[in-house]
Amino acid sequence: MKYLVTVTLSLLLWAHGAHAQPVPAHAEGLAEKLYTVPVSDGGLQLGVLSGKSGVQGQDLLAVLLPGYPSVVRPVMDGGVMVSSRLTGNFLIRSRRFLADERMLTLVVDCNTRVGDYCTPAYQASRQRESDVQSLIDAVKKDHPALKEVWLLGTSMGTISSAFMALNAPGQYAGVIHTASITDFVGRKPYTELEGFDYARITIPQLFVHHADDPCAITSYASAQKIAQKFGLPLVTVQGGSGFTGDPCAARTQHGFQGRESAVMKFMAEAIRQKKFQSGVLSPTIETTQR
Repeated sequence: MKYLVTVTLSLLLWAHGAHAQPVPAHAEGLAEKLYTVPVSDGGLQLGVLSGKSGVQGQDLLAVLLPGYPSVVRPVMDGGVMVSSRLTGNFLIRSRRFLADERMLTLVVDCNTRVGDYCTPAYQASRQRESDVQSLIDAVKKDHPALKEVWLLGTSMGTISSAFMALNAPGQYAGVIHTASITDFVGRKPYTELEGFDYARITIPQLFVHHADDPCAITSYASAQKIAQKFGLPLVTVQGGSGFTGDPCAARTQHGFQGRESAVMKFMAEAIRQKKFQSGVLSPTIETTQR
């Protein structure tokens, strides 16, 4: 059965990539590789590794854990990911601003056995951490210069970033929760983080949240309360443009629309310096261009 699934998936990816496509904006300047790793439950763990084209020897890996429904199913062509079910997600569409001379990024898909919705219960499980770790191990074999792995979650993906950091802190250098789930009244599918004790996470943590996040389950006021309660740094993002769609979708303040470059470069600098501290990322403050 595992062989059949692998062959079927390979044929599907080949069919999508049979005809060369122009490099989309979200993949500009990147050299990418699809990883497909069998995991313990018989499923496949997929991930897309991205690096700055022409650069080798990076020592940092940023593991990107996207939001709802956290199922990517990437389509590759010409050495880049040309499309996916979550191309518009903040972390995925902005990965090119994070990949640089020192950093690779790894877009994490959901275990194929979980289906078309990467359930909160699975994202909070030790199986999720184990599946993603199998993917990271495969990447490390190809890139022996990697020294540190950092977790970056957004929205629903912060269930993964929180629980992975809790369940296997020794594997990661730090974790950044962006547009984190913070509100739970009447939202039973997302209660895994309700009452979550961030103090139990022993690696450095940073919250990044838009001051005007319009999503009912990721309010800025609640993010402030959580950061204050646990004494954790919170970076407040302001501004943006071109907001459109559902309040909890990726093209509003919730997904840092119009501030992608600034937010990603800020996080890259924080990781490189290993310096997480509170601050404000206003429209007039941009990180230094590299």
